[in-house]
Amino acid sequence: MSFIKTTEKSSNYNNLELMNTHELLTNMNQEDLSVPLAVKAVIPKIGRLVDVITVKLNKGGRLFYMGAGTSGRLGILDASECPPTFGVPHNLVIGIIAGGDTAIRKAVEFAEDSKTQGWEDLNAYNISDKDVVIGIAASGTTPYVIEALIACNSKNITTGCITCNEGSPLGKVSNYPIEVVVGPEFVTGSSRLKAGTAQKLVLNMISTATMIKLGKVKGNKMVDMQLSNDKLVERGTNMIMAEINVNSETAKQLLLEHKSVRKAIEKYNTNGTKTH
Repeated sequence: MSFIKTTEKSSNYNNLELMNTHELLTNMNQEDLSVPLAVKAVIPKIGRLVDVITVKLNKGGRLFYMGAGTSGRLGILDASECPPTFGVPHNLVIGIIAGGDTAIRKAVEFAEDSKTQGWEDLNAYNISDKDVVIGIAASGTTPYVIEALIACNSKNITTGCITCNEGSPLGKVSNYPIEVVVGPEFVTGSSRLKAGTAQKLVLNMISTATMIKLGKVKGNKMVDMQLSNDKLVERGTNMIMAEINVNSETAKQLLLEHKSVRKAIEKYNTNGTKTH
């Protein structure tokens, strides 16, 4: 089967500049409605990758996301939210973008075209076969990502990908390819739209499901979240109140002493009303 970039096909809409605001927003929303259905179609593939990641992380491995442009930024976003949400170390889920940290805010010209820099960026982390690397590229043709995954495969490092074209070069070099085919963008070729939304949804599913399987959620609560602001302290206090049936003052005292919802609940259940 020949490779066709559906992400580059002409939009289903034309004369966008002639549409009024309501028409623009309504039509964009209509296009966006197709994204969750496209993600649903690949849930079995996402599940297989989640199970592999869980096994690797349980054995001391790490999860790497790597991409360029919007795709790279989405990976960094997901990685950066894992420590505060689930209380894991910052080096457990790592996001890498072509062009380095500068590219998070500003486009770095031709960074995605390098065939060697991707592996060099991964190698800086002393990557090994304990780890998992997920390449993210809407087109599935980004050299920075493809060549890095090829290098990983040669060293028996587990690879996956998130792309929005079927039969892409990136998919072909991934052990666990996830190809979410969302079709043409509202603005032709602007893959930060539907493709970006699809990638974000898949990243949400991968990290959240993995962390739940690693035991970082109790019931439906983020019991290992970091207490990095007043809102989260309040949320943690409410969690403790609901779990062990104490008043807010006691719950907050437990939380601030033990610095963790999980630890506060465990200590209380072990020692009763004792907090020391």
